[in-house]
Amino acid sequence: MVAAAVTAPIWMRKARGDWPARFGKGERLAATHRPRVLVHAVSVGEVNALRTLVPMLAERVDVVVSVGTDTGIARARAIFSDVATVVRYPLDASWAVRRFLDRVRPDAVLLVELELWPNFIRACGSRRIPVGVINGRLSARSFKGYRKARFAVCSMFRSLAFAAVQDEQYAQRFEAMGVPASRVLVTGSMKWDIAGSGPDVHAEAEALASAMGIDLARPVVVAGSTGPGEEALLSAAVETAVGRDVKLVCAPRKPERFDEAAAAMPGCVRRSTGQQAKAGTSRFLLDTIGELRAAYALADVVVVGRSFFDMHGSDPIEPASLGKPVVIGPAVGDFTSVVATLEAGAGLVRADRGSIGRVISGLLADRAERDRLAKAAVACVRAQQGASARHAELAVGLVMGKVGNGVAGRSGSPSDVKKVGA
Repeated sequence: MVAAAVTAPIWMRKARGDWPARFGKGERLAATHRPRVLVHAVSVGEVNALRTLVPMLAERVDVVVSVGTDTGIARARAIFSDVATVVRYPLDASWAVRRFLDRVRPDAVLLVELELWPNFIRACGSRRIPVGVINGRLSARSFKGYRKARFAVCSMFRSLAFAAVQDEQYAQRFEAMGVPASRVLVTGSMKWDIAGSGPDVHAEAEALASAMGIDLARPVVVAGSTGPGEEALLSAAVETAVGRDVKLVCAPRKPERFDEAAAAMPGCVRRSTGQQAKAGTSRFLLDTIGELRAAYALADVVVVGRSFFDMHGSDPIEPASLGKPVVIGPAVGDFTSVVATLEAGAGLVRADRGSIGRVISGLLADRAERDRLAKAAVACVRAQQGASARHAELAVGLVMGKVGNGVAGRSGSPSDVKKVGA
């Protein structure tokens, strides 16, 4: 209850509706002969990361996906309605959590990336519901915050049945927060698995270009997940370096910034209006949810946003998997491992605010270099895949009581699920 009160300014600001569900209310889920696994994803990014895992799990257990945000729950319902039940994750008040668990009745819980809430963890413990982390990540910024409150949160980390994390650095941080070394596994990132998966995106991309009036006979630069200041920066950089003949499509990371981004690109065509560009239009705003992948498929060059100012970066895996030359800025603190992996495979280009225009111009002028980057990026993505299958084995082992007391290692897994070695 204390945690809910302390964080009230945050969840009250973010909450948009569906208050009964936020308070844990809703229909009691029907009983099933199969064990039930609750997979919790915070928002759209984590939901998308589950695209490969949830269908795998659904073949073996009853899957419930819980999400906290409005955009995330809409996305989950759009992609998982055929294979899983999608529910709203409750506020972390003891009475809301109790209602939620009473009606969902999971046999095990998987938390995507992290998302530890004290009342929820405590309630699961009292009901003997094992909780594990999959796709675990703990950025330097988050780790610093957790360390400051270690006395209050370390018991939650210690209670985890396992933490299946993305890389060795994250593993060390989870251990430092109290997860026993025997329960920490390096299993990779599921985002490598979902990259390039799903139906062919080219028809969707062509439909998007037609609807917005994007002239594909001209070079197209797509800036995905942009943050404050980046639309203006990129618009000016592209115009200075290559002129207005190049089409720039910006897709802000947060919907609440759509109007601000439009103001930074005067005369842009907004996807949400349904209007088509007039001749000569060179600026486009993707102010919708769920179409970024299609936009990336249109690009001659992709710029990954939230990386040119102090915003800690965005995920470059999706455009890399589509075989696009990817450019990213210097601020990538939340995606250090992914960026380093792509850089090591020569599948990504770095730039800063001063050089971004020149880098884009150079890539647009050099088809051979774009092709080289694209091939290297795709090869790198394929080499990293497999985390979803590992997490599926861990989930089944957890719900069957086989994971949590076994011995884990950096390059292995609990003894009862040897096949999921990292």
